[in-house]
Amino acid sequence: MSNHVSVLLDEAIDYLDIKPGGIYVDMTCGGGGHSQKILENIPQGKLFCFDQDEYAISQAEKRLSGYENVVFINDNFANAVTRMKELGVSGVDGILFDLGVSSFQFDIPERGFSYQKDSPLDMRMDRNNQTNADVIVNTYSEEEITRILFTYGEEPFAKSIARAIVKRRAISPILTTFDLVEVIKSALPEKILRKKGHPAKQTFQALRIAVNDELGVLEQALVDSIGFLNPGGRLVTISFHSLEDRICKNIFREHSTVNLPKGVAILTTEKPVLTLLTKHVVTPKEAEILANNRAHSAKLRAVEKTG
Repeated sequence: MSNHVSVLLDEAIDYLDIKPGGIYVDMTCGGGGHSQKILENIPQGKLFCFDQDEYAISQAEKRLSGYENVVFINDNFANAVTRMKELGVSGVDGILFDLGVSSFQFDIPERGFSYQKDSPLDMRMDRNNQTNADVIVNTYSEEEITRILFTYGEEPFAKSIARAIVKRRAISPILTTFDLVEVIKSALPEKILRKKGHPAKQTFQALRIAVNDELGVLEQALVDSIGFLNPGGRLVTISFHSLEDRICKNIFREHSTVNLPKGVAILTTEKPVLTLLTKHVVTPKEAEILANNRAHSAKLRAVEKTG
């Protein structure tokens, strides 16, 4: 396994305000770094670790083998509340979402997440998923590929890249990550190729999000999680791109506001469901970014369930 380094580790633990006997959920246990830190702080409590990636679960089980108060569940966090209710849990004191791709998913070439390693096009977090990046690239229409690249990757050259993909696959299938990188480069102007940063970054991000339906399941899982928090319980999210962060921001804002008719003086005893703990996003300190380049785009938000 690669050397997975958890991002915003201390900040996440601080905002969770962990109770020694509390019940907590790591929705994306990944390499197990955040999970281990939570377990160190709940000697009488319990932690539920979710991950849809079987490999992530197996590695977390090894890392956390010394703890008896942890339950590992190999499932998408969209199903987390249902799974915990089946286990007799009616509410929890804290939930953590560390979104995006784990280090080892990038670092294991055959997973197909990285544009810097040549491998089959895959990008599935759940290996049982029937749709992978190969299916999208080689079978979806030009219009649908354009929509995916523009919506999920915010790629300004989405139409040109989609057109190049369809043209190339008509000759022969696009089978590997390097094949796709080559097609992407062929569709971009020279001035863009000369710019800093990899030209395939946004396309790969878009395909990964589409393959795993990351934004759709995130929105539903956040709403479910808010309802599952005990009074005074806390929810912390760590996101790595603007689309994820926007979903977290909007849902937290919606649930921390009581909507009243404008211009009408009304006394109300109604309280919002959530209290914002972070008025603005929390970002990694410079020292963390220097030590771990993957931390540079991380944004943390936290809320507390109204007691």
